[in-house]
Amino acid sequence: MKVVLVGSDPNALTDALEAEGHTVTVADVGNRPGLEEAGIHEAEVYLLTEMSQATSIAVAKDLAPDLRVVVYAAGSLPDFASRQTDLVVDPDLLDAEAVAEEL
Repeated sequence: MKVVLVGSDPNALTDALEAEGHTVTVADVGNRPGLEEAGIHEAEVYLLTEMSQATSIAVAKDLAPDLRVVVYAAGSLPDFASRQTDLVVDPDLLDAEAVAEEL
């Protein structure tokens, strides 16, 4: 599965995903050029690791409406972003390896 991860990766989620056989591309900033460069059009999962970039969910869904959106970050999403998100996971409750296995 192709995953586009947006944000920092302090929990080594990229390594865990790749260990499960997923292809991961990282975009530091979830704006349109960053997402397109990361291959959002071919991705199956959009994985956000920073709540401060929650507006990027709308951009990603606009570019690829069938994306599965997963947020792996502490905190809460704004209402507009939560309606477009399939799964929200707090890193304090589930480690990166468990998330990678479930995807």
